[in-house]
Amino acid sequence: MVSAGDFRNGVTIEMDGNVYQIIEFQHVKPGKGAAFVRTKLKDIINSGVIEKSFRPTEKFENAHIDRREMQYLYSDGDLFNFMDTENYEQIALNSEAVGDSLKFVKENEMVKVCSYKGNVFAIEPPLFVELTITETEPGFKGDTATGASKPAIVETGAQVSVPLFVEEGNVIKIDTRTGEYLSRV
Repeated sequence: MVSAGDFRNGVTIEMDGNVYQIIEFQHVKPGKGAAFVRTKLKDIINSGVIEKSFRPTEKFENAHIDRREMQYLYSDGDLFNFMDTENYEQIALNSEAVGDSLKFVKENEMVKVCSYKGNVFAIEPPLFVELTITETEPGFKGDTATGASKPAIVETGAQVSVPLFVEEGNVIKIDTRTGEYLSRV
């Protein structure tokens, strides 16, 4: 059990039959009246975000999220196959459960499979990946003072905005949370 006064970012709770993760919280002590906790909650199953206020003494059940390190094997039409490297157990997930979280992940890379009571609801890719650029336009000399960028396609098929000096065949580092170019490797 966790009380609203002990909320922290990233804590998962069960409320009204749903599982929520706390994205933001703020303890508010108005000049008149009782203190309260203002929160922004993300429904981890349906991905909706709600804002709600609680009394600091309200208690909620902790929701245990199971994160298993698994290897992404391959995609087969609408199914994505993963393997637990400890016991070699394989699971296949549909594109609804995976979403667009694999757009920067190559085959045979490790990801975290998040589940609640055995139901998989999300895939967490590594924070940073290194991918080769397969397609981009050549940059123009003398056009670098503006810090301009151009679109590039990486080996997984995702599109990334890169600086003008990056060329086809370069290996770049990408932040998977934002999809931003970080550096050349």
